[in-house]
Amino acid sequence: MSEADDPEGNQLTATEPDGRTAALEGLRLTLPLAVAVFGFGVSFGAVARAAHLGWLAPLIMSATSFAGSAQFAAASILGTGGGIAAAVTAAVMLNSRYLAIGISVASAIRGHPVRRLLSAQLVVDESWAVSNLGGGRFSYGRLISSGLLLYLAWLTGTALGVFGAGFLGDPKRFGLDVMSPVLFLALLCNQVRSRSAATSAVLGAAIALALVPFVSPGVPLIVASAACLLGLRTRS
Repeated sequence: MSEADDPEGNQLTATEPDGRTAALEGLRLTLPLAVAVFGFGVSFGAVARAAHLGWLAPLIMSATSFAGSAQFAAASILGTGGGIAAAVTAAVMLNSRYLAIGISVASAIRGHPVRRLLSAQLVVDESWAVSNLGGGRFSYGRLISSGLLLYLAWLTGTALGVFGAGFLGDPKRFGLDVMSPVLFLALLCNQVRSRSAATSAVLGAAIALALVPFVSPGVPLIVASAACLLGLRTRS
């Protein structure tokens, strides 16, 4: 997009492209990401099935949660004997970033309350990035088309992983059993950009390792996450 001058010589910022153009652009930009999300969904479905969650629960989780890191955390906790409360708490903490993301994109989501509510469910990390026009502006057309494509990829990937788990066999054969820790390490590397962040990450890992032998599955993740958030807040 570019800027132009009005007849009086005042500089104007170009408006967002029309809905169809923006939607097609969102699809084009999201297609490579959707391929990766599909593969990630297959991994989640296989891991969830291996964790003895059945076939219905993973599908409902993907259809209603649409959050990869939180779903992997919940599946890992439940699969290792942790309680539902611990799984839900860990998932909520991992998804707390969506509070800031949702606030930043709220002005771009238009329509009546029901439409806004449904549109907000499509706001994930990738669709947020694709719809970002810079300067605090977001494209609604890009957001919706990107979110829908990613949602479809995630849901179909989960289904393939769940129903194809019997053909895949033991997830350890393909390294799918380490998807959860690898995912969290990838998320961590992108966040550790300062000394305080690195200190919080190291202390969080130490707390988790110290608690593992003494508490039920999921509790170390919750306590370590809370400690990291508290450490970053007090140092900021």
